[in-house]
Amino acid sequence: MAELENLNLKAEELQVINADQAWHYRIIPKELGNGKLTFFIDKNNNDFTIGEELEILFGKTITLHEEATESIQKALAKFYRRENAGNQKKDLNYKGGAEDFLPNLISEAKALKSSDIHIEIYEERCRVRIRIDGLLVERYQMQKSEYPTLINQIKIQANLDITEKRLPQDGRISFERKGSKFDIRVSVLPTLHGEKVVLRLLSNDATNIDIHNLGFADFDLENYLEGIKKPHGILLISGPTGSGKTTTLYATLKLLNNEKRNILTIEDPIEYTLEGVNQVQLKEAIGLTFGSALRTFLRQDPDVIMVGEIRDPDTASMAIRAAQTGHLVLSTIHTNSAWGTISRLIDIGVPAYLIANTLNTSVAQRLLRKLCPHCKQEKEFSNSLYPKQFKPYREIKLHQVPVGCEECYYTGYRGRKVIYEVVPIDAGMSELIKNGIFEVAREYKERGISTLAEKAFKVFEAGETSIEEIYPLLFT
Repeated sequence: MAELENLNLKAEELQVINADQAWHYRIIPKELGNGKLTFFIDKNNNDFTIGEELEILFGKTITLHEEATESIQKALAKFYRRENAGNQKKDLNYKGGAEDFLPNLISEAKALKSSDIHIEIYEERCRVRIRIDGLLVERYQMQKSEYPTLINQIKIQANLDITEKRLPQDGRISFERKGSKFDIRVSVLPTLHGEKVVLRLLSNDATNIDIHNLGFADFDLENYLEGIKKPHGILLISGPTGSGKTTTLYATLKLLNNEKRNILTIEDPIEYTLEGVNQVQLKEAIGLTFGSALRTFLRQDPDVIMVGEIRDPDTASMAIRAAQTGHLVLSTIHTNSAWGTISRLIDIGVPAYLIANTLNTSVAQRLLRKLCPHCKQEKEFSNSLYPKQFKPYREIKLHQVPVGCEECYYTGYRGRKVIYEVVPIDAGMSELIKNGIFEVAREYKERGISTLAEKAFKVFEAGETSIEEIYPLLFT
């Protein structure tokens, strides 16, 4: 049993059988040899005919090692992940030129709520990884000889140049299958051994996005809504890639969207489509940048402008100009905290007095993986698990730790929870910005504002996540 529990299969070993075969015969690969295959098998499913069937199926000598039903069940859920027990996946092992591999791969990734698919080539092998709950998981491997066929298939669907292998390319695929319809952003990058492709799965459906259901605490939501009620100024959302900033922006646009407002957006990529909002796709190759689009937007009589990201002085200065001339500007920026947004804007050349006069609200957000409610376990807590120099807000005697079960595919986590730090920029905060004061702990306390670290600590304290998940935030 211990051998099966500690088993760590490589992608080429997993691909010996597909999910249908694994669950039907209740087997897990153990060893691959010359003309021989060894499997673990559920002892309650083992009879003399199974081995014979498998030898006919694979054309090799089969050896079976019996294991307890519970152990096999755990291994099946871990290595042959399915959307649910009653909906088995198709065989997605790559075969050169297989027309259905790509659509099956995309459908599988979407069903598992993956955000990205990575298709990569190295000196000796090629692999496919998918990102689930923020982490990459290796799913498939293929021969190097088969790799160009798959890359060309992707390029053709994304309207890219299949003869160009030296320069990066970006494209888009409109994917539709069995009633499911969404767009995919394609990024092709030349690497040492060939082209790496990343597929970002986008959602066209914005109907279910509601600002009230995103996870804002009542006090934070009140401050946030006050910020977007103002007719002009800038509202900035900060956070790393994949922290949910775009979803928050679209929920905001959906709230502001009505026939009385002219709303314009410049995005890269357009992740959702909203009826009534004029959305523009960034195209830097032909000069359509965030900055150039903003210049044109100001001649389009806008009420609300959404800029995908402020990442250079030109975009920042145009956003400030738009806010000064009576427009509400929404955008994102990469910083570690809501107050850190101010120093970031100063670093890229925006004068402090302009920030103080135009910034309405600064928001920081993160996504925390939630512990699986079916298997998390309570243990005694030691302060040595905190980062050095961190002073806990309250004493913790017991905490929940990830374990892993069939429900969470033995990751220990299931789903994610968003946390927000919302800072309304009032007259007092504006003065701090003008005077270059970046220590605001007292001002936060006076206004009842909680930092991301405090929010994360509350989630941990409530037993919803682990100390490992909030550890990075305790430094902010």
